[in-house]
Amino acid sequence: MSLNDLRISSVHNPRVKEAAGLRDRRQRKRQGRFLIDGVRELSRALDAKLTPLDVFVCPELLNGDEDRTLLARLRQLQLPLVEVTSQVFAKLAYGERAAGVVAVAETRQTTLIDLDLPADGLIAVVEGLEKPGNLGAVLRSADGAGVSAVLVADPNTDLFNPNTIRASLGTIFSQRVVAGTSAEIKQWLTARGVQIVAARVDAKIDYFMPDYTLATALVLGSEAEGLGDVWKSSDVTPVRLPMLGVADSLNVSAAAAVMFYEARRQRAKII
Repeated sequence: MSLNDLRISSVHNPRVKEAAGLRDRRQRKRQGRFLIDGVRELSRALDAKLTPLDVFVCPELLNGDEDRTLLARLRQLQLPLVEVTSQVFAKLAYGERAAGVVAVAETRQTTLIDLDLPADGLIAVVEGLEKPGNLGAVLRSADGAGVSAVLVADPNTDLFNPNTIRASLGTIFSQRVVAGTSAEIKQWLTARGVQIVAARVDAKIDYFMPDYTLATALVLGSEAEGLGDVWKSSDVTPVRLPMLGVADSLNVSAAAAVMFYEARRQRAKII
């Protein structure tokens, strides 16, 4: 750091307290801002042209080459850097991970109207997820499998929970992600003639039977509640993932990965 950077050593500093408050969902909504915690996560946010409002840096925790590369990049972009002590950083950082950098950014909300997808797009829909780690893991799998967009229906956690961002490894910033109600998402898919395939434990056909080379939405629900009635209409194809042990379902992020990569396998044959 340099003498030109602001340095904060008190955990009671108003700027620190306001940023630390963003751990709470209500504060994220009130302020219209969120935290990006971690070197990889912030790097991917920058790749997506997201400009932080503040970047809090603890120099003693920035030790690796990736850390130094990010710091140099932040300086090149002339972003506002705030040097903090390890005690202050502990107030800002999420959990026990000491990554050495936490940024504050303005929340960017994308709507269904904003989505511009390919004609044969592969779309993920997740309904009612409660655990931010599960949502982040789904986003990470969607990124890996080349999913065109992730639609988050009737969410019980917000997209910008720090654990969602961490579990996604920052891929949330490189994807098209939209939150909405199940009804409006279903209507949007139907109006575009997208094939809808929903994972249900009571389905009669296996998940690999539909033709995923068509424009397709893969719909998964929470482990606790499953999918709601919106996805039980005749234009939705229910599929099952065979369970050969005593459990009746997989973790939603594991089920999502299975279905995403089956679609990828089928599509690879026509590339």
